[in-house]
Amino acid sequence: MEKTNGNIVYWMLLNHGHWEMYIAATSEGLCYVGSQHTPFEELAAWVKKQLPSSVLLEDEHKLKPYATELIDYLEGRRNVFTLPVNLHGTVFQQAVWEILQEVPYGQTVSYTDIAEKLQKPNAVRAVGTAIGANPVLIMVPCHRVIAKSGKLAGYRGGLDMKEQLLEIEKHKFGCETND
Repeated sequence: MEKTNGNIVYWMLLNHGHWEMYIAATSEGLCYVGSQHTPFEELAAWVKKQLPSSVLLEDEHKLKPYATELIDYLEGRRNVFTLPVNLHGTVFQQAVWEILQEVPYGQTVSYTDIAEKLQKPNAVRAVGTAIGANPVLIMVPCHRVIAKSGKLAGYRGGLDMKEQLLEIEKHKFGCETND
């Protein structure tokens, strides 16, 4: 999973309407979607920690397909992502992120639901920690995870961003366009 094309992580600043976030990909797929309005240093620190032998190279052309899918989602024209992701994390984190990708558009689950699906019902806190480490916001939809009480709980991008993403899905739920 650590294989990259010449150890290059391509990046760009996605700036669309009030949405502004750094995105990055390896030759294997999208590996990072940053928190809204955070500095480039957040991406650089993530790459240094997760892909230490990689170099960052700005390349909007390589990131354009990912940016297009993200913009389509943010505008309510897409409810399924089709491009590959290249996730870097522990085996447990990978398992949690895989389950996140199965949560349908417009629906939410609790941290407890995910722990139970992993057959580790006592691992709710560990699930929360893994979700907090999700490097690919939106495409790996950790914003769809809420507290068992139904309240919004932590989100790496901030609760305001989480609320905005859930609002997009609430108002656009049922859209048919996937391409």
